[in-house]
Amino acid sequence: MSAEATGARVEELLDGLTAKGGPAVAEAAEELVRALMEFYGAGLARLVDRLSGTSGNPLGALLGDELVAGLLVLHGLHPEDREQRVAHALSAAEAGDLRVTGFDEESGELRLTKPEGGGCGCPSTSGAVEQRVAAALSCFAPEVTKVTLEQPAAREPALLQIGTRPPGAAANGPAVAR
Repeated sequence: MSAEATGARVEELLDGLTAKGGPAVAEAAEELVRALMEFYGAGLARLVDRLSGTSGNPLGALLGDELVAGLLVLHGLHPEDREQRVAHALSAAEAGDLRVTGFDEESGELRLTKPEGGGCGCPSTSGAVEQRVAAALSCFAPEVTKVTLEQPAAREPALLQIGTRPPGAAANGPAVAR
């Protein structure tokens, strides 16, 4: 594919849309092409930026960038498997100590859980974490279409026994003569 041939093909398709659908359809198609070009342009700019600033592992620098990773996944070029990309997404979302407890291939549902004692379990906090994780996953692992944050199984609370003091026992240590 050459740039000239691609440009000519895009013009041909836009002209066809104008002839078939009228000016409004052609304008919408041109806006679509413009948005895609901006997206790819931003991705290429990041590629250049990441590669120019790295000396050790340039691929690692690229895979850690959400936009570049998204472009690689979109075209089936990302070298990491889903588990690695999900780990990158959890890290990018600053999701704390969440663990993957399952993935449903058919529905795209990723189930996550907090380790015991991890966070307060407040619904508002859980919802914010789910949103951050879902946003990061859309770039790193778009095959994940739903995120469910499962709460760890509730433990029985420790039994605290409160009783009366034996007669003659002081509240704060040995008895003090008055």
